[in-house]
Amino acid sequence: MTDTRPRTAPRSQADRPDGGGPDRGTSVITRTKPKTKRPSLYRVLLLNDDYTPMEFVIHVLERFFQKDREAATRIMRHVHNHGVGECGVYTFEVAETKVTQVMDFARQHQHPLQCVMEKN
Repeated sequence: MTDTRPRTAPRSQADRPDGGGPDRGTSVITRTKPKTKRPSLYRVLLLNDDYTPMEFVIHVLERFFQKDREAATRIMRHVHNHGVGECGVYTFEVAETKVTQVMDFARQHQHPLQCVMEKN
């Protein structure tokens, strides 16, 4: 059997509904690499006082800073002997949260323990 339908010329690219073809303007796509800046880091510090028990400070370091017993004891002794000790270095939001958590926890247990943050 033969095909009796009229034959049409194939569409050129310019005739396409999407407008693709040689008459279409050309453009160059360039990818710009975004310049990301590392976030500022902050040191979280515990300050010594004459009233907060050493065991409480160790507990705070274990609970809020995920220190093992040995590291927590070492930091606590440093705070006791030097007046200040570093608990960790974090981005602003994390450092701020940890300071708030420690201060709230100390107040709940009626201890004057001070926790602060400073730009690294």
